Amino acid sequence: MKKTFVLDTNVLLQTPFALYSFGDNRIVIPEVVLEELDKFKKDNSELGANARHAARILDDLRTKGDLSKGVLLENGGELRVELNCNNVQLPPSWSDLNNDNRILKVCKGLMEKGENVFLVTKDVFERIKANVIGIVAQDFFAEQVPEYKKQYQGRLDVYATEQKINEFYNKGFLDAEDVFCYNCDYSKTECPELVVNQFLIIHSSVNEKQTALGRFDGKKIVPLTFIHERPFGVTPRNAGQKFMQEALMMDADKAPLVIIKGPAGTAKTFYSLAVGLHKIMVEQSKLYRKILVCRPNVRLDEDIGFLPGTEQDKIAPFLRPVIDNLEVLIDNDENERYNSEKELKDKIDELFDRKIINTEAIAFIRGRSIVKQWIIIDEAQNLTPKQVKGIITRAGKGTKIILLGDPEQIDHPFLDIRTNGLCYASERMKGSPLCYQVTLTDEECERSELAYESAKRM
Repeated sequence: MKKTFVLDTNVLLQTPFALYSFGDNRIVIPEVVLEELDKFKKDNSELGANARHAARILDDLRTKGDLSKGVLLENGGELRVELNCNNVQLPPSWSDLNNDNRILKVCKGLMEKGENVFLVTKDVFERIKANVIGIVAQDFFAEQVPEYKKQYQGRLDVYATEQKINEFYNKGFLDAEDVFCYNCDYSKTECPELVVNQFLIIHSSVNEKQTALGRFDGKKIVPLTFIHERPFGVTPRNAGQKFMQEALMMDADKAPLVIIKGPAGTAKTFYSLAVGLHKIMVEQSKLYRKILVCRPNVRLDEDIGFLPGTEQDKIAPFLRPVIDNLEVLIDNDENERYNSEKELKDKIDELFDRKIINTEAIAFIRGRSIVKQWIIIDEAQNLTPKQVKGIITRAGKGTKIILLGDPEQIDHPFLDIRTNGLCYASERMKGSPLCYQVTLTDEECERSELAYESAKRM
């Protein structure tokens, strides 16, 4: 029996091509969805662009048949537009003027006609309301990645004999066959197939205090190149930070994309700024013209025009965490750092005045080709898959893009740990020789004892 999928507006606003994602089943667009799409068509935003894209698809289908009766799709499915089924009864307390309720009326009306109906919506509360009246509802899964524990971490704990670890230090490499893993019952087993640029903690199988850090380059396990570097005076304090330093210190021609996931306090933003400042101010290699910092609190689909002041004034509130990190980096003497707030502020202002660091709303990245810049995208878990693709594809020659975020701290109303842009990019770029990734753990929190304790307990 064919299924009938009723699509909510938010599905098309996020993914217009969702119309082609349901195989040879029936796709129903309630008339109220067209009304809601029409309200977005003039928006100068990603939502507006997606509404126009959906409109073009529907208009093209209109020329091929009667949308009210159904038009065949290339994949064997059928799409039709349904009116609001005004005669269908919902609970008396549910307003007929509410657009979500009008969509639910369509679903219930089609069910009463005998169709096998599924509501597809990104709206959690609409899914709950659908369940209350017996309608099967689901999220849209086309861009969904595995659950967080099964997502690519960019690192792996492996084991080797004491002899092999000594060979690693002497010869400078190990073969993938030289390392192994343990099952949950502590029996020896082969490791999962290693991924290009995957970081490894190599433990001795007989001496728990003997370890080595390495990276799989696609052929062999090699030592970290930058493990003894101290970018901008910063010393890595744990394995995760050493892996992060390795990925960040690589030149843009070898590692143009770095993806770092992890909880608060693991120094993701701090380290990204430190290495960027080191490359520009200490090495003076001219590899990068400047540091560009963006946060998706001001998203590609968010209009900041109503805020007063210049572009910098508008986005300043969203970038306060960057300033907090710069305060520590610019003056690394903890005893003297806050003796003069004015002097500290002047030092940070100088970085912005000299254009060493720039901040921009992510909206202004679209359509550009950014050359020889160190780009930090903080809080990237609040990006959609389409937004993160739009950012990565802006990279011109010599540009390095660093995506940072905590997938368990998502603020976007229609994203979760399996559909956000950070995790989407991580899974899709897994195995690319141009991408380095590392996921930091709660145990690698270095912000403070309280931060570490709360990360463990909360």
